[in-house]
Amino acid sequence: MKHYIFIAVILLTQFTFGQDVETNTTSKIWSLEDCISYAIEHNITLKDADLNTSISQVDYNQSKSAKLPNLFGSASQNFSSGTSIDPITSDYVSDQIHSTNLGINSSVTLFQGNQLTNQVKQNKLLIEQNSLLALEAKNNIVISILESYLQTLFSKEGITIAENNLNASEKEVIRAKSRLEAGTIALSDYTEAQSQAATNKYNVIAAKNDYELNIITLKQLLELSPLEDLQIETVDENEDLIHLELNREAIYTNALSYLPEVEASATTILINEKELDIAKGGYLPTLSMTGSVGSGYTSISDNNFTDQLDVNFNQRLGLSLSIPIFNRNQTKSAVQIASFNIEKAEIQKQTVEKEVIKKVETAYQNALSSQEQLVAAEASQDAAEQSYNLAQKKYELGDLSTTDLVVSQNTLTNAQQNYLQSKYLNILYHQLLQFYQGNEIKL
Repeated sequence: MKHYIFIAVILLTQFTFGQDVETNTTSKIWSLEDCISYAIEHNITLKDADLNTSISQVDYNQSKSAKLPNLFGSASQNFSSGTSIDPITSDYVSDQIHSTNLGINSSVTLFQGNQLTNQVKQNKLLIEQNSLLALEAKNNIVISILESYLQTLFSKEGITIAENNLNASEKEVIRAKSRLEAGTIALSDYTEAQSQAATNKYNVIAAKNDYELNIITLKQLLELSPLEDLQIETVDENEDLIHLELNREAIYTNALSYLPEVEASATTILINEKELDIAKGGYLPTLSMTGSVGSGYTSISDNNFTDQLDVNFNQRLGLSLSIPIFNRNQTKSAVQIASFNIEKAEIQKQTVEKEVIKKVETAYQNALSSQEQLVAAEASQDAAEQSYNLAQKKYELGDLSTTDLVVSQNTLTNAQQNYLQSKYLNILYHQLLQFYQGNEIKL
């Protein structure tokens, strides 16, 4: 009975250990949605853009506070000897004087050519602009993730093609060796088969290296450690061909209304218009109000400290008007510069709109082209595969030279690569167009 219990414990331990090993060696498979979500949360470029928005929010709050009164407290202790003016009584005294001054001062700007109000409005526009720029940065990261993800999938499938070609060429080397030993082919045919196998082995190594480089690029976009394992999902083979159904005019209209860089450029115009209003405010007078309360103590008085603070307590209230007459053309220059900046912002808005249209037009034309290329590439791949299968049979029967077989295999490899490239380009440009319309990217 003890033996049975011991065996059961051993088996249970091995089973549990096996489960732990399997759990630890299982790595997460990242979908495109996983990559995008993770990058939005961790990418440092997006964090920097969000910080700019936060800074503009602080500037906005500060500009609102600039319209409030300030308040300062003051205290001073003085000692003088000889003939001097008593700081409390303002009498001429020839003696040693100890004096104390206490006070609270405040001032508020009542009118400054509406500059404070316009500054608040401008800073609010800057918050909106920085939010739009942060959204643009997010969009750029999403597109970069999409491109990197598809490029990685492309290189991953390229490994499979290279490995299949290597397996086929290694089998051809074995056949060639048998035929050489049988005396049915020349030594040059055998060495050519070996050369092709070596080339295909090199292609496998190059394909794997290309895949690893793409993985590194994707990791950097995700802010992952180079040592962290990253495996990504493949694309459903049933969704190779994606048909474009949107018309060009609708694509342009939606893109111009959705992409944040267009609205950000329009906001820049409004910001510069407020800058012009602020500059024009320099021509108008500034009205300020000041107030203070204070008291003091002097050693030449017979009253004690507390009594003197009560007796010397004073209050002041005043208005100050500053009228600009001539400030060496500083205001005039500020107005001119602000006007020029408005014109520059309008030109920049047109440039941004042109860039958006160009970007969308390129994606649209490439999407149309990739649809046709994918159909042609698939037909070419099927034909090349049939031709290669036929060539292999002829080669086995001795009706085809090694050179012709190698040519047929290379033709198939090129056709497979063309199909693979067309497949992922079709997916990429279709997803880009969907994204420019404000739709979610999802494979």
